[in-house]
Amino acid sequence: MTVFRLAFRFAVSIILPGLFLLSNAADTLPAAKPPLEAVEVAELSSGTEQLDLFLLIGQSNMKGRGIMPEEPMRDPQIVAMHLTTDEWFLARHPLHLIGSPEDFSGQDNAGVGPGLMFAATLKIAQPKVRIGLIPSAKGGSNIGQWRKGRSLYDEAVRRTKLALSQGPAGKTRIAGVLWLQGESDATNEQGAERYPGALGELIDNLRADLDSPELPFVACTIGEMKEKRVEQLKEINAILLDIESLRPHAACVDSREFANHIGDGVHFDTATQEEHGRRYAAKYLELTRE
Repeated sequence: MTVFRLAFRFAVSIILPGLFLLSNAADTLPAAKPPLEAVEVAELSSGTEQLDLFLLIGQSNMKGRGIMPEEPMRDPQIVAMHLTTDEWFLARHPLHLIGSPEDFSGQDNAGVGPGLMFAATLKIAQPKVRIGLIPSAKGGSNIGQWRKGRSLYDEAVRRTKLALSQGPAGKTRIAGVLWLQGESDATNEQGAERYPGALGELIDNLRADLDSPELPFVACTIGEMKEKRVEQLKEINAILLDIESLRPHAACVDSREFANHIGDGVHFDTATQEEHGRRYAAKYLELTRE
């Protein structure tokens, strides 16, 4: 392990573990303290030199079901595009808010996913970068729904291109994609057989459509917590863990040893999602280190 990685992990262990920690399902809290705080994404926050955009895609575990904190994050260095209005706000849980930015009316069951901790961790390693999150996951979606020409894929690309046009000219880029998906494809016998080809195609299409041929793509293992489907879940995870051989500039977070759920055997709890975020950031830094 390099000196950089040791120092980075030490900083993460000291600064971040208590940021949002609420992991008991019995203490579930709704999104609180509206409204969202609007930001001007065309301007960089103080002390930053560029805007790095990250596309968050997948199904409900990327969207998140973990318990939310009572106090939302308010960091001008970390911003997010609202899922339904395309407006920019200070990033906070739930990132995949579909409700009104003013009073949260119309919100669904979105909670803590990995995206916000990913950004908070990355900020430590890259203090001069403003981080822009583009939440675009859809609960229950299978990988076939992320094919080019389908609404989920096309909308994610549209939102990313819009974000690229809204950021500071010459200082905005699409920096990476975070992927957390596969449970829906573990429900049938053909899911694992079709998954590698569909995943490789997704990566290829995103890199082509976003004009970034080496765009970092970081996946994460899905939970092997549903006993009735555990073999199928393991098959999907084997594919995800081998993503580096599927496409270059891709990596996978392995959370099988520590993952826990909210009580339903499917959705990761807050502590798991926060650790996912830290490990997503570490994998991203490994992929992009020169």
